[in-house]
Amino acid sequence: MSTPARVRAPHLARDLADAVAGGVDDSARRRAEYSSDASNYRVVPQVVVFPASTDDVVAALGVAREHGAPVTARGGGTSVAGNAVGPGVVLDFSRHLDAILDVDPTSRTARVQPGVVMSSLQAAARPHGLRFGPDPSTQARATLGGMIGNNACGPHAVAWGRTADNVRALEAIDGTGRAFTAASGRGALDAVPGLERLVADHLALIRTELGRFSRQVSGYSLEHLLPENGSNLARALVGTEGTLFTLLEATVDLVPIPAAPILVALGYPDMASAADAVPALLPHAPLAVEGMDARLVDVVRRHHGTVPELPPGGGWLLVEVGGADDADALARAKAIAADAGTSAARVVPAGAEAAAMWRIREDGAGLAGRTPSGDQAWPGWEDAAVPPERLGAYLREFEQLMASYGVDGLPYGHFGDGCVHVRIDVPLDRRSDLPGFESFMVDAARLVAAHGGSLSGEHGDGRARSALLGEMYSAEALDLFGAVKALFDPADGLNPGVLVRPAPITTDLRRPAARPLPIVSSGFAFPHDGGDLTRAVHRCVGVGKCRADTSAAGGFMCPSYLATRDEKDSTRGRARVLQELANGTLVRGWDSPEVAESLDLCLSCKACGHDCPAGVDMATYKAEVTHRRYRRRLRPVTHYALGWLPRWARLTTAIPAVAGLANLALRVAPLRKAVLAAGGMDTRRTVPAFTTRRFSRWFAARHADPLAVAQKSSRGGAETLSRSRRNPLAVAPESSREGGGGREVLLWADSFSEYLAPDGAQAIVRLLTDAGYTVRIPSEPACCGLTWISTGQLDGARRRLTQTLDVLSPAALAGMPIVGIEPSCTAVLRSDLGELFPDDPRAAAVAAATRTLAELLTDPELGPGEDWFAALDGALAGVPVVAQPHCHQHAVMGYERDLELLRRAGADVQPVAGCCGLAGNFGMERGHYDVSVAVAENGLLPALRAAGPDAVLLADGFSCRTQADHLVGVRGRTLAELLVAAERP
Repeated sequence: MSTPARVRAPHLARDLADAVAGGVDDSARRRAEYSSDASNYRVVPQVVVFPASTDDVVAALGVAREHGAPVTARGGGTSVAGNAVGPGVVLDFSRHLDAILDVDPTSRTARVQPGVVMSSLQAAARPHGLRFGPDPSTQARATLGGMIGNNACGPHAVAWGRTADNVRALEAIDGTGRAFTAASGRGALDAVPGLERLVADHLALIRTELGRFSRQVSGYSLEHLLPENGSNLARALVGTEGTLFTLLEATVDLVPIPAAPILVALGYPDMASAADAVPALLPHAPLAVEGMDARLVDVVRRHHGTVPELPPGGGWLLVEVGGADDADALARAKAIAADAGTSAARVVPAGAEAAAMWRIREDGAGLAGRTPSGDQAWPGWEDAAVPPERLGAYLREFEQLMASYGVDGLPYGHFGDGCVHVRIDVPLDRRSDLPGFESFMVDAARLVAAHGGSLSGEHGDGRARSALLGEMYSAEALDLFGAVKALFDPADGLNPGVLVRPAPITTDLRRPAARPLPIVSSGFAFPHDGGDLTRAVHRCVGVGKCRADTSAAGGFMCPSYLATRDEKDSTRGRARVLQELANGTLVRGWDSPEVAESLDLCLSCKACGHDCPAGVDMATYKAEVTHRRYRRRLRPVTHYALGWLPRWARLTTAIPAVAGLANLALRVAPLRKAVLAAGGMDTRRTVPAFTTRRFSRWFAARHADPLAVAQKSSRGGAETLSRSRRNPLAVAPESSREGGGGREVLLWADSFSEYLAPDGAQAIVRLLTDAGYTVRIPSEPACCGLTWISTGQLDGARRRLTQTLDVLSPAALAGMPIVGIEPSCTAVLRSDLGELFPDDPRAAAVAAATRTLAELLTDPELGPGEDWFAALDGALAGVPVVAQPHCHQHAVMGYERDLELLRRAGADVQPVAGCCGLAGNFGMERGHYDVSVAVAENGLLPALRAAGPDAVLLADGFSCRTQADHLVGVRGRTLAELLVAAERP
């Protein structure tokens, strides 16, 4: 629906600000952030309100009615149907109205505000042995209000029903401003005058067209109003998508947590065959029956590197079953396997492996946003459902339908309820694509209706499917929906255009309105997005995993959002602003203040590049946008002070005495603060000391090979190591093996390890030579350009990386492993290098050759062998280790190999989930200090406090060690230092 003229009330924001205590924001940046949810639709609101209390909600609704402005209620903004965006006032309940008011274990109920995140309710109920039954995959960020709005379900709805089946009462206010309690029983319908008579006049229609099977969610679920169903107004209002009332509070039912859940993985030739087996499994009363396609599993495997072992097949059912105890659950699991119609079965007890299998399914919502060919797949036909006995036939015909349109998708879903999730690569880049999109959607709606199904099985109809309801319902049923809407919201002020009187499904689509932003020659190539930044930022379809707590989401993103809890600082919020930049109507130009504000608190941690299931890489986008904004222009002073840090460090350490004097001077507080202030940095920070003995000099001093000499380089007087042209690498002769000559490795000392903190590099040399390797180092400096990349100076980064390719590629092409020291710099070679030099085969060779220390040592072919590992066993027994993985290592290389080494050594390891908060230049810059500390308080600092004084902080990242030292005076140690100390007590 196009934005109505009545919405453009000139004093709406002012009057809202006067009426509510919570925040009111009508800035272009904020409106951009809320212009989309997790759907294909873009509807720019006029103002966003963050109510701080129920009174604020009532007041905001009153002001909106006075101005004739539509109101859209929003929770986590994870709606895939476009029912959480609107043109007038958006009420964000997730910011403040997120209290769990009561958990009553006796009545097995909970009272919650609409902004409560699902996982928070589960955590509050768990000590009582209870949980809320429905659990969508977005539960770590989806709110109860949103779940009530859409009638969310999730995997366990097959056992405990939809959200509607678990709601006892709702405190509501309708479109007229009338407040009431929606409950059930005699007199419940009297809360809304005329409702009881309307139901009585349409009993036959309601009984025949509505409530035909469990996942019939499309339209209004008026079957709950029937007398034989208890005249349950509360349940009938669930799934009305904010079109009839605004939720103030909810009382929901809780169910007992199963005592001993067991997972049964069943393999079939294909998805349709798996669906055929479902009806035989339902009499066993499973807790969940989920379906997955082999291609989806392949996508997850490529994204995460590995997945748990599944039984043979091209399609799988994951069936969860409970029991009174372990033996009962196991017996039931075996009974399910016996009736599954397949011999490909695995029984997996509750634990890490079962959780990892469920994670495949959970990540499907975002990873299915790309087909195996790499094309963008869109929501829209997202969650259709049919009766389970029709599911196999429906899937076969649906595959044929997609093939007839030349489109593809990766189906998965809640097969026990007949609900199928799929995102389809229907072209949506241009307006000329819209007729084909609409035609496909109409044919898909007709297909599901022919199988007695529902356009929506749990996400609601929203803007994506409301206009298709005529394919499923009679004209009389649609008229009845309109009559219900008129009773609750006669002025059509609550989420207009959804369910009743909808606009065509092609109205307000976001992607066709975006302009291409092709690459520039010196920037990132975006090879996976056709060289178009617009395609890259539209990877974000709003899944919202960046808004989840790291403990619930199992990842590192998004640290600044976790510190501020502001949509502005989520990966999704930033992507929305960049999408508006591509649109060009609300946000204009690379130098727009909206873009600057949005990217300001991005730590460039790269965690989203790994944790976001849609593959959004905001660190790369930020570098590219900053590059385009400042290219050939005067930059902020921090870009020169911090972005050129390797240059200043090289000059300062060229003469050891100069480095020493600099260190002494920077210990003087007034001088240090003056230097920090002049460089655009926060004066509360300390300045890391420069080394007075570069790593390369230390290495040269230990050299016994007469061919290696220290020479003055023509570049700025810095020292490098050179050898003959035949062998232009310097070599460390030490080896614990008799005669030396072990496997050769190239140890690449980055600028941080060379000029600031060489101890870790020295420890690696000792460790590797003790393990039998012959260690070489490059004969010339090789800077990865990280600080230039993070400050968007991509021209400078490319120049440095060009030299680095010249220096490192001979070793890589010769098959020599390249061992990185600083994780962030190692990640540049493994990731950014290929993005900046996609056509240079040397870049691919260097990326393939580059490894972390742990990757080298645990590699089956390159590792030191079992004798070394045997000596390692138990070397760190009893040592408590707080391990802070560098964000770039988590995102690009992974930390699993490091943990493997530590546990093999017997260390008591507590990994920190989350960023340290310094993140290179971010935490040093003026204006970022408080957020930097708040990020550290999310994980690192509490972990250090809890671990006690005897714990060792393991942090390979220079920034991580700097942050811990500055904030709590804890000196971190690298993995190599820790292992060397264990070897040489």
